[in-house]
Amino acid sequence: MQPLQLGIIGCGFWAHYQVAAWRELAGVEVVAVCDKDLNKAKNLATKFGITKVYQDAVNLLQNEQLDVIDVITNVETHRLFVETAARHGIPVICQKPMGQNLEEARAMVNFCKQQGVKFFVHENFRWQDQLRQVKDALDSGVIGKPFKARITFCSAFEVYKNQPFLAETEHFVLTDIGSHFLDEARFLFGEAESLYCQTHSVNPHIKGEDAAEVFLKMKNGVSCWVEMSYASVLERDSFPETHILIEGEHGSIHLSENYQLKITTRTGTTCTDVRAPVYAWADPDYAVFHASIVDCNRDVLHDLQGVKTAETTGEDNLKTVELVWGSYRSAAKNDIIYL
Repeated sequence: MQPLQLGIIGCGFWAHYQVAAWRELAGVEVVAVCDKDLNKAKNLATKFGITKVYQDAVNLLQNEQLDVIDVITNVETHRLFVETAARHGIPVICQKPMGQNLEEARAMVNFCKQQGVKFFVHENFRWQDQLRQVKDALDSGVIGKPFKARITFCSAFEVYKNQPFLAETEHFVLTDIGSHFLDEARFLFGEAESLYCQTHSVNPHIKGEDAAEVFLKMKNGVSCWVEMSYASVLERDSFPETHILIEGEHGSIHLSENYQLKITTRTGTTCTDVRAPVYAWADPDYAVFHASIVDCNRDVLHDLQGVKTAETTGEDNLKTVELVWGSYRSAAKNDIIYL
């Protein structure tokens, strides 16, 4: 089988790791890159030995025989490039957040469906190795039926240094990392029936909120507290770790500091180190995130190859987008949102 021919639109910070992750997989080849800033496109192409470089996405789509497009641009252009690819009949992958708002995200999903084009959202956090092991432990039934959970990602990490556009984003934490952690809640516990949210704007030098808490009541009865922050000055800054505590009728599952997975029942506690693999090309600050890109890409690739349906389709991710914008509505109204 010939490798799938993949084109990249958007050659900024994250694209360097996205391309590196694709190169870990057999069955796909990045053959062309595109960015309105031609120097960015050339730099990415030179780094990875890619010969085709474009400044205009339409030219890319018209001149290359592509099997899939990976959109790695800022959210303001996601709809434009997703729908442009769909018009050319090319399956498309989009970075999160999918759209600038819920209505735009719905329109993107519907447009791709109308065009008969596969649409995926690159929601990689659920593919972190340690999170998959939390899910495996939960599904094993070792703690029985879960009834409450806490997902925590709180740090003072200066994410704006590598991605300065985030400081100018009107909606920040809930769209940026909230997209990830609300998706994690769905991955672990299924769909939510209601939510309540509070947000905080702590850093005076950014436009959007930099901390938020969302309380989710899941349809399976689990009460899930999701807290996220880039404004938390703590004794130990745990970036990029996610900490999870799940309590069930027979025990608890705790993903704690330094990637320790602790399972406690009435007979005692077991502890396992669940550190993800580290790739040589990964940024040390983001290594756990970058490792998850490989597995997320593999899942999409298997869908494109007809092996299985991907987890993070546009249609599935729309449910996460609904939680993000429901959280903003809850915070604005100071009220519970029923889904």
